[in-house]
Amino acid sequence: MKRIIQLLVLSQLLGCQSQEQQISQWRGDNRTGIFHGENLLEEWPENGPELIWSVDGIGQGYSSASVTDEAVYLTGLIDTLEFVTAIDLNGNQLWQTEFGPGWNTSFNASRSTPTVVDGYVYAIGGQGHIACLNSKTGDIVWKIDAYNKFEGEWDIWGVAESPLYHDGKIFYTPCGERTTLVALEAISGKTVWESTSLPDSSAYVSPILINHRDRELIVSVTSNYIIAVDPENGNIVWKKTYSDIQPPIEHPDFPISNTNSPLYHDNHIYVTSGYNHVGVMFKLNDDGNDADLIWTDSTLDVHHGGVVLLNGYIYGANWLNNGNGNWCCIDWNTGETKFEVEWINKGSIIAADNKLYCYEEKTGNIALVQPGTENLNIISTFRPLKKGWPHWSHLVIRNGVLYLRYEDILMAYDISGDDLTL
Repeated sequence: MKRIIQLLVLSQLLGCQSQEQQISQWRGDNRTGIFHGENLLEEWPENGPELIWSVDGIGQGYSSASVTDEAVYLTGLIDTLEFVTAIDLNGNQLWQTEFGPGWNTSFNASRSTPTVVDGYVYAIGGQGHIACLNSKTGDIVWKIDAYNKFEGEWDIWGVAESPLYHDGKIFYTPCGERTTLVALEAISGKTVWESTSLPDSSAYVSPILINHRDRELIVSVTSNYIIAVDPENGNIVWKKTYSDIQPPIEHPDFPISNTNSPLYHDNHIYVTSGYNHVGVMFKLNDDGNDADLIWTDSTLDVHHGGVVLLNGYIYGANWLNNGNGNWCCIDWNTGETKFEVEWINKGSIIAADNKLYCYEEKTGNIALVQPGTENLNIISTFRPLKKGWPHWSHLVIRNGVLYLRYEDILMAYDISGDDLTL
């Protein structure tokens, strides 16, 4: 109870102190997987951090939570329809609104993490329906069948893209013969622009926005291309054919599947994907109009758990096969493998307060890890749910709370290292 009261007080004070636009979205600020947090627990009790609350009924989902200073927002599949659910910081459901059909074949649980900005929640469904909802009431402001409107082309798992917001626009990647990336007016859903078609089918990647020498670019990955797009007009500034960089060893039963958001740092862009697909590092030219290949890496082919960059090193879990993978560290500057070690199974990774948080997908163990280049330095572990595969939702940290989503359950754990201070 004390922790909940502290969070509510902090929420109110932050709202009074700052009028700056705050965006809550997939994998945190700039989609890097690094979350704000100070004075977090240096190690966990034997049974794990204290559970503050748990709530179910949010619908089936692999998507993650978007957390603001007022509420937690998630997508979930109930029967055949996708819903957005809002939960307050006490774990009470505020509202639940249906916004479109979910994906209807394999792995059909919700995959898109909502984006929350300026009192609005934006979500993309498994069949490409996009909705804007009022964050306070759950009322639908607008929604469109964007996949059909823009004549999109998906691959075998439908749409698994979290909406990107920038400068009053929402961006979505339908691909197909008509266009590749589109911009919608965030307040109305009206089309602002459509890029040219490559053509290609969409992947399962959530695009990122980068600022390179004061030039903004959207960077994303489709089934066959890495692309950079001007967010003002939709011009495709450059494109790289990923499969031509170094022919990958394809999974015998599946196409190349790209699922991870790129990383941008210091004029460089890193892209990784599973199925024995090589990782690639590009350096942007000064004007951003092109990018040169710097190195490739065959160790860290991340299935869909994401990567984080800490202190000059990239951390994540690789793909050995669909059911197994190891945890790895490679050098950001050279791609050199620093370690590849086994820990239960592959999974997702985030960071906060200079610690790694690894969430393995097979049995749901979570590890607190001290970053380093010699080994996976596990400090503490716990297993919140005695549930099996798949644990695919990524962890989220905000205001000293660790949020964990599994299927239709959301749990909140206190990982604050001391009493909340302002």
